[in-house]
Amino acid sequence: MPSSEEEAAALGRSEFWDKRYAKAEGDKPTHEWFRSFDALKPFFEKHLFEKRGKEERVLHLGSGDSSIPYDLLARGYTNQLCLDFSTVVVDLMRTRHPAIFWKLADVRNMSDIATRSIDVAFDKGTLDAMIYGSPWSPPDEVLRNSGLYMDEVWRVLKDDGVFLYITYRQPHFIKPILNRGGEWDLDMEVMGGGDSFQYFGFVLRKHIEGGSGSKG
Repeated sequence: MPSSEEEAAALGRSEFWDKRYAKAEGDKPTHEWFRSFDALKPFFEKHLFEKRGKEERVLHLGSGDSSIPYDLLARGYTNQLCLDFSTVVVDLMRTRHPAIFWKLADVRNMSDIATRSIDVAFDKGTLDAMIYGSPWSPPDEVLRNSGLYMDEVWRVLKDDGVFLYITYRQPHFIKPILNRGGEWDLDMEVMGGGDSFQYFGFVLRKHIEGGSGSKG
Protein backbone atom coordinates (compact mmCIF):
# COMPACT_ATOMS: atom_id res chain seq x y z
CA MET A 1 0.00 0.00 0.00
CA PRO A 2 1.36 3.46 -0.84
CA SER A 3 1.94 5.83 2.02
CA SER A 4 -0.23 8.93 2.43
CA GLU A 5 2.68 11.07 1.24
CA GLU A 6 3.05 8.92 -1.89
CA GLU A 7 -0.66 9.25 -2.53
CA ALA A 8 -0.46 13.03 -2.09
CA ALA A 9 2.51 13.21 -4.46
CA ALA A 10 0.48 11.34 -7.10
CA LEU A 11 -1.92 14.32 -7.32
CA GLY A 12 0.79 16.18 -9.22
CA ARG A 13 0.95 13.58 -12.00
CA SER A 14 -1.24 13.32 -15.07
CA GLU A 15 -1.67 9.54 -14.82
CA PHE A 16 -3.62 9.89 -11.57
CA TRP A 17 -6.03 12.37 -13.12
CA ASP A 18 -6.45 10.39 -16.34
CA LYS A 19 -7.78 7.52 -14.23
CA ARG A 20 -9.95 9.85 -12.16
CA TYR A 21 -11.55 11.63 -15.11
CA ALA A 22 -12.12 8.39 -17.00
CA LYS A 23 -14.90 7.76 -14.44
CA ALA A 24 -16.80 10.94 -15.38
CA GLU A 25 -20.48 10.58 -16.17
CA GLY A 26 -22.79 13.18 -17.69
CA ASP A 27 -22.14 16.85 -16.97
CA LYS A 28 -21.43 16.55 -13.25
CA PRO A 29 -17.81 17.36 -12.29
CA THR A 30 -15.86 14.43 -10.86
CA HIS A 31 -13.83 16.78 -8.69
CA GLU A 32 -14.96 20.39 -8.17
CA TRP A 33 -12.00 21.48 -6.05
CA PHE A 34 -12.85 23.31 -2.85
CA ARG A 35 -15.76 25.54 -3.84
CA SER A 36 -18.38 25.92 -6.55
CA PHE A 37 -18.94 29.01 -8.65
CA ASP A 38 -21.82 30.11 -6.42
CA ALA A 39 -19.64 29.97 -3.32
CA LEU A 40 -16.91 31.97 -5.06
CA LYS A 41 -19.26 34.54 -6.58
CA PRO A 42 -18.49 37.28 -3.98
CA PHE A 43 -14.78 36.85 -4.66
CA PHE A 44 -15.34 37.01 -8.41
CA GLU A 45 -17.62 40.03 -8.04
CA LYS A 46 -14.90 41.95 -6.22
CA HIS A 47 -11.82 40.91 -8.18
CA LEU A 48 -13.11 39.97 -11.64
CA PHE A 49 -16.59 41.22 -12.51
CA GLU A 50 -16.14 44.74 -11.10
CA LYS A 51 -12.58 45.27 -12.30
CA ARG A 52 -11.92 43.31 -15.49
CA GLY A 53 -13.63 43.57 -18.85
CA LYS A 54 -15.41 40.59 -20.33
CA GLU A 55 -13.18 40.73 -23.39
CA GLU A 56 -10.04 40.08 -21.36
CA ARG A 57 -8.12 36.83 -21.68
CA VAL A 58 -8.83 34.47 -18.77
CA LEU A 59 -6.51 31.52 -18.21
CA HIS A 60 -7.68 28.57 -16.11
CA LEU A 61 -4.64 26.77 -14.71
CA GLY A 62 -5.34 23.07 -14.35
CA SER A 63 -9.02 23.46 -15.16
CA GLY A 64 -10.00 19.81 -14.75
CA ASP A 65 -13.73 19.34 -15.24
CA SER A 66 -14.75 22.29 -13.09
CA SER A 67 -17.92 24.09 -14.15
CA ILE A 68 -16.42 27.53 -13.45
CA PRO A 69 -15.27 28.24 -17.04
CA TYR A 70 -18.80 27.53 -18.24
CA ASP A 71 -20.28 29.65 -15.45
CA LEU A 72 -18.06 32.55 -16.54
CA LEU A 73 -19.03 31.99 -20.17
CA ALA A 74 -22.68 32.35 -19.16
CA ARG A 75 -21.76 35.78 -17.74
CA GLY A 76 -20.18 36.88 -21.02
CA TYR A 77 -16.54 35.89 -20.57
CA THR A 78 -15.95 34.40 -24.01
CA ASN A 79 -12.16 34.79 -24.16
CA GLN A 80 -11.15 31.86 -21.94
CA LEU A 81 -8.36 29.31 -22.21
CA CYS A 82 -8.47 26.17 -20.06
CA LEU A 83 -5.29 24.17 -19.54
CA ASP A 84 -4.89 20.69 -18.10
CA PHE A 85 -2.26 17.97 -18.42
CA SER A 86 -4.83 15.15 -18.46
CA THR A 87 -5.63 14.06 -22.00
CA VAL A 88 -8.79 12.39 -20.72
CA VAL A 89 -10.27 15.53 -19.17
CA VAL A 90 -9.31 17.81 -22.06
CA ASP A 91 -11.07 15.48 -24.52
CA LEU A 92 -14.04 15.24 -22.16
CA MET A 93 -14.42 18.98 -21.76
CA ARG A 94 -14.01 19.72 -25.46
CA THR A 95 -17.05 17.52 -25.97
CA ARG A 96 -18.96 18.85 -22.97
CA HIS A 97 -18.37 22.58 -23.55
CA PRO A 98 -17.13 23.19 -27.13
CA ALA A 99 -17.69 26.96 -26.89
CA ILE A 100 -14.64 27.18 -24.59
CA PHE A 101 -11.07 26.53 -25.73
CA TRP A 102 -9.47 23.57 -23.94
CA LYS A 103 -5.78 22.83 -24.34
CA LEU A 104 -3.56 19.94 -23.27
CA ALA A 105 -0.64 21.55 -21.44
CA ASP A 106 1.46 21.35 -18.30
CA VAL A 107 1.19 24.55 -16.25
CA ARG A 108 4.85 24.18 -15.28
CA ASN A 109 5.82 24.71 -18.92
CA MET A 110 3.30 26.79 -20.88
CA SER A 111 5.62 27.37 -23.84
CA ASP A 112 2.70 27.71 -26.27
CA ILE A 113 1.36 30.74 -24.39
CA ALA A 114 3.02 34.03 -25.25
CA THR A 115 4.74 36.11 -22.61
CA ARG A 116 2.48 38.84 -21.16
CA SER A 117 -0.59 37.65 -23.05
CA ILE A 118 -2.96 36.81 -20.15
CA ASP A 119 -5.13 39.32 -18.29
CA VAL A 120 -6.50 37.06 -15.56
CA ALA A 121 -5.08 33.74 -14.35
CA PHE A 122 -7.17 31.55 -12.06
CA ASP A 123 -6.22 28.56 -9.91
CA LYS A 124 -8.49 26.54 -7.65
CA GLY A 125 -6.60 23.45 -6.51
CA THR A 126 -3.84 23.08 -9.09
CA LEU A 127 -0.96 24.49 -7.07
CA ASP A 128 -2.32 22.71 -4.01
CA ALA A 129 -2.13 19.39 -5.85
CA MET A 130 1.62 19.90 -6.28
CA ILE A 131 2.19 20.31 -2.55
CA TYR A 132 2.71 17.44 -0.14
CA GLY A 133 4.94 16.51 2.78
CA SER A 134 5.99 18.74 5.63
CA PRO A 135 4.63 22.30 5.32
CA TRP A 136 7.62 23.53 7.35
CA SER A 137 10.16 21.88 5.05
CA PRO A 138 8.58 20.94 1.70
CA PRO A 139 10.28 18.22 -0.36
CA ASP A 140 12.58 19.29 -3.19
CA GLU A 141 10.02 18.09 -5.77
CA VAL A 142 7.40 20.41 -4.28
CA LEU A 143 9.74 23.39 -4.34
CA ARG A 144 10.83 22.61 -7.90
CA ASN A 145 7.33 22.09 -9.32
CA SER A 146 5.75 25.04 -7.53
CA GLY A 147 8.68 27.26 -8.52
CA LEU A 148 8.35 26.34 -12.20
CA TYR A 149 4.61 26.94 -12.00
CA MET A 150 4.81 30.34 -10.34
CA ASP A 151 7.52 31.47 -12.75
CA GLU A 152 5.32 30.51 -15.69
CA VAL A 153 2.28 32.29 -14.29
CA TRP A 154 4.41 35.41 -13.81
CA ARG A 155 5.72 35.13 -17.38
CA VAL A 156 2.38 34.73 -19.19
CA LEU A 157 0.54 37.36 -17.15
CA LYS A 158 0.39 40.90 -18.47
CA ASP A 159 2.11 43.52 -16.33
CA ASP A 160 -1.31 44.85 -15.24
CA GLY A 161 -2.81 41.37 -14.99
CA VAL A 162 -4.03 39.56 -11.90
CA PHE A 163 -3.60 36.03 -10.58
CA LEU A 164 -6.58 34.79 -8.53
CA TYR A 165 -5.79 31.78 -6.35
CA ILE A 166 -8.13 29.82 -4.07
CA THR A 167 -6.71 27.52 -1.40
CA TYR A 168 -7.41 25.80 1.90
CA ARG A 169 -3.72 25.88 2.84
CA GLN A 170 -2.77 28.05 5.76
CA PRO A 171 -1.40 31.44 4.66
CA HIS A 172 1.83 31.21 6.66
CA PHE A 173 2.71 28.01 4.77
CA ILE A 174 1.54 28.99 1.28
CA LYS A 175 2.87 32.56 1.12
CA PRO A 176 6.53 31.50 0.89
CA ILE A 177 5.64 29.20 -2.02
CA LEU A 178 3.60 31.86 -3.79
CA ASN A 179 6.07 34.68 -3.33
CA ARG A 180 9.47 33.22 -2.60
CA GLY A 181 11.35 35.96 -4.47
CA GLY A 182 9.13 38.92 -3.62
CA GLU A 183 8.03 39.15 -7.25
CA TRP A 184 4.35 39.56 -6.39
CA ASP A 185 2.26 42.15 -4.58
CA LEU A 186 -0.10 39.95 -2.62
CA ASP A 187 -3.49 40.48 -0.99
CA MET A 188 -5.52 37.83 0.78
CA GLU A 189 -9.00 37.47 2.18
CA VAL A 190 -10.43 34.83 4.48
CA MET A 191 -13.45 33.09 3.01
CA GLY A 192 -15.96 30.61 4.38
CA GLY A 193 -16.42 30.18 8.08
CA GLY A 194 -19.65 29.56 9.94
CA ASP A 195 -20.81 26.09 8.95
CA SER A 196 -17.96 25.61 6.46
CA PHE A 197 -14.20 25.37 6.67
CA GLN A 198 -12.22 28.53 6.20
CA TYR A 199 -10.43 28.93 2.91
CA PHE A 200 -8.45 31.77 1.40
CA GLY A 201 -8.62 33.90 -1.71
CA PHE A 202 -5.31 35.36 -2.86
CA VAL A 203 -4.99 38.20 -5.33
CA LEU A 204 -1.50 38.47 -6.81
CA ARG A 205 -0.18 41.24 -9.03
CA LYS A 206 3.29 41.57 -10.46
CA HIS A 207 5.71 43.57 -8.36
CA ILE A 208 7.55 45.52 -11.02
CA GLU A 209 10.40 47.81 -10.01
CA GLY A 210 10.47 51.05 -11.91
CA GLY A 211 7.81 49.90 -14.37
CA SER A 212 10.08 47.25 -15.88
CA GLY A 213 8.49 44.11 -17.29
CA SER A 214 11.19 41.82 -15.97
CA LYS A 215 11.83 40.41 -12.54
CA GLY A 216 14.24 42.34 -10.47
